[in-house]
Amino acid sequence: MSNALMTTPVAFEVNGEEVKLTGNTVKNYLVRGNGEVSDQELVMFTNLCKYQKLNPFLNEAYLVKFGSQPAQIIVSKEAFMKRAENHPKYEGFQAGIIVDRDDELVEVEGAVKLSKDKLIGGWAKIYRSDRKQPVTVRISLDEFSKGQATWKQMPLNMIRKSAIVNAQREAFPDTLGALYTEDDADVSNSQEVVVEREIKQNANSEELDFEDVEYKEVNQETGEIKEKQPDLQPKAEPSKPPVETKNQQQADLFNATAALDDGPAF
Repeated sequence: MSNALMTTPVAFEVNGEEVKLTGNTVKNYLVRGNGEVSDQELVMFTNLCKYQKLNPFLNEAYLVKFGSQPAQIIVSKEAFMKRAENHPKYEGFQAGIIVDRDDELVEVEGAVKLSKDKLIGGWAKIYRSDRKQPVTVRISLDEFSKGQATWKQMPLNMIRKSAIVNAQREAFPDTLGALYTEDDADVSNSQEVVVEREIKQNANSEELDFEDVEYKEVNQETGEIKEKQPDLQPKAEPSKPPVETKNQQQADLFNATAALDDGPAF
């Protein structure tokens, strides 16, 4: 990477605050994932932040790079919604969830459902001052849910917010059309693909030295516990005389003493 790109700051203003971005700053602090971003990806990110007035230090935007896959520029949902609200023709919105209630699709405003309802999706309506009808969007839970912890814990809120983001993008394509949130970029699946590939590449590539593995062995006679290293390829050892028990040793000693007392046999 060129030194000028990495060290020369790109300065712009966001909500009255000056933001300065260099290639080094983006690379070291604003990239998520395990990949190495290219010069082109750094330039695209800094210019997007500049022209869309996004402050990456407030997590309004960040880069995601996994392996050799193309980097993805992500805008937070909060920043996305703020930009829609700042549009001069914006006049509010309505949003909620879609549920299956007694085999009938029902649009519920907000993010609350009955216990018997089955969550199907989300809906949103964006109102503009120059249009008679609101821009309406309905989305499916099956298509947008990533199976992440947040989606599992708060599926109603997540699908509602995703519906708002997609409706705002359709309502304001000139200012929001090029912005993508984490739901659009499918960040979770990108990470899973890279992790799965690395597992396949590295599996069984390292030989294990079993001689360093220790385990415990219990002496059945004494009850003593000791550490022992397993011998994976046992070698033949010379036979050893059986170990005499204490009682057997005493019996042998008694017989030997008796033989001495009786004297030699003729």
